[in-house]
Amino acid sequence: MTSATATSLLKSLEKGETTSEEIVKGLLDRVDRLRRLNVFVHLDPDRTLASAREADRRRKQGEPLGTLAGVPVAIKDVLCVDGEPTTCGSRMLKDFRPPYDATVITRLKGAGAILFGKTNMDEFAMGSSTENSAYGPTLNPWDEARIPGGSSGGSAAAVAADLAPLSLGSDTGGSIRQPAAVCGIVGLKPTYGRVSRYGLIAFASSLDQIGPFAHDLADTALVLKVLAGRDPRDSTSVDTPVPDYTATLDTPPESLRIGVAREFFGEGLDPEVEAAVREAIRVYEEAGASIKEVSLPTSKVGVAAYYIVAPAECSSNLARYDGTIYGHRAEDFSPKYPGEEEIAPLVRMMMVSRAEGFGAEVKRRIMLGTFALSAGYADQFYNQALKVRRLIRNDFDRAFKDVDVILGPTSPTAAFRLGERTDDPLAMYLSDIYTITANLAGIPGVSIPCGLTKSGLPIGLQLLAPAFAEEMLLRTARVFERATDWHLKRPGLV
Repeated sequence: MTSATATSLLKSLEKGETTSEEIVKGLLDRVDRLRRLNVFVHLDPDRTLASAREADRRRKQGEPLGTLAGVPVAIKDVLCVDGEPTTCGSRMLKDFRPPYDATVITRLKGAGAILFGKTNMDEFAMGSSTENSAYGPTLNPWDEARIPGGSSGGSAAAVAADLAPLSLGSDTGGSIRQPAAVCGIVGLKPTYGRVSRYGLIAFASSLDQIGPFAHDLADTALVLKVLAGRDPRDSTSVDTPVPDYTATLDTPPESLRIGVAREFFGEGLDPEVEAAVREAIRVYEEAGASIKEVSLPTSKVGVAAYYIVAPAECSSNLARYDGTIYGHRAEDFSPKYPGEEEIAPLVRMMMVSRAEGFGAEVKRRIMLGTFALSAGYADQFYNQALKVRRLIRNDFDRAFKDVDVILGPTSPTAAFRLGERTDDPLAMYLSDIYTITANLAGIPGVSIPCGLTKSGLPIGLQLLAPAFAEEMLLRTARVFERATDWHLKRPGLV
């Protein structure tokens, strides 16, 4: 049962072929055997089993059940769960236990889902490899010498390794889609405003969005239906109707007008990745799609704009972690160097606490953002980046006048080796070159499996759609999924 999809588990539960307790016990046993992958940073077996037994009791008694009743869902450690450790993969929040649930957690609980542990991640969601975690790196289930992508690498690896049928991640510049691609599963970033961010510990508030990981699009649609919708506690969530994504998933769009982004096929794209994406285009053509090349000219400066906007918001959001109210506080902040005795003790405490609590990548982005916002430089950098962001959205708006979705690779390469890019931040940042622009524009995107390299590593196909067009996006992606079997592949871990 550990390799079953959520949809098939629900059918088995309804028929009485299994119980939620049996499913959870099987998953806990598998997690124990695959501890080397370092997927979970917190897992409470007793609490999880108690939730499973309660779900079984409700089903046996014929009580009303939610959409995901009895199905385990792993949670990225950036989402607040009442009373459970929520650390963002950082020493700074090592002992933090939120007194409330994030809205998406409330909705999962309302749907009857079983919260199945907190997954590892790049510290404060800053990274593309899950190597920046205070808990150490997560390993890719397909090749344990390689990264699982980031920053939601733990959530992606949990599904890929059959440690959970579903998981949640967050996507600020590709942190759902890129790990989904390199782990061979489905990852969806909804439109900004489609899913509430309340209870998501912020990295870059105008870019962050919560979304699901799953083995296939049926499960993805199922979870999105639970998560989506207006939340009065999040002023950026949009009050727009939420379609029944599961009801229409298997109905192909009336017209399949697919755009191929010219700028997504250039220098830096691995030939094997390009070949797999070109084959996906051929599959769509056989399904009757009209293929048209489109241009997103401003995308060439998307990475540059992102690494001004995101660090600027990061430097502001992370200013709250100063050791005074919550978070890590240094035990020794006495003067160590000449002149430090002139600094007020409170300020020294804040300085040392932040130096000890944050990792190298977080410090790098805080410094970048603080510089971009500093007096005399905000107009030169931050305000210019905001103008570029508007131009990127304009590019997408123009392209979507002629096509319904835009197709391209999710990541320029398959999973790279652990440690390969840790000393080269620019190379690491370029891992998200095809995903970043969707966040800047606020549009939805999905990564689906579309092939394997000669060495057996997964390749992801990315589809992008206009804002709030997730229904069409999922239906279009489903056309490819039904014509191929890449979503059925598993890494074969024992």
